[in-house]
Amino acid sequence: MENYIVITYLIYLPIVLLMTFLVAKILFKNSVIFILDIFKGRKEIALPTNRLLEIGFYLLNIGTALLILKTRGVKTTQEVVEILSFKIGGFSIYLGIMLFFYLFLFFRGKKKASIGMQKIA
Repeated sequence: MENYIVITYLIYLPIVLLMTFLVAKILFKNSVIFILDIFKGRKEIALPTNRLLEIGFYLLNIGTALLILKTRGVKTTQEVVEILSFKIGGFSIYLGIMLFFYLFLFFRGKKKASIGMQKIA
């Protein structure tokens, strides 16, 4: 039984960590344009802010992946597959929600920045 639990962990962890790193890489590579727009091209503020948001993204998602790691009572290969599909599927949904949340933050920041510029003009 313990071997199946360890096997489940050894499959689950690399998959969710890889998913987190790939989503973060794509999100924060493409978010630079939004951050630069929000901070009106001031790279000295925009790029560190983007990096801090990226680190927060990693911490939230890796922390969540570790919190849902615990598995009990795995006795067969079928249970390993079922548990992995449930955990990885659930984490995928969570990761998608986080992606859209960060996009919402970027678009909201862009909107606030443009409203601020209208008030100045």
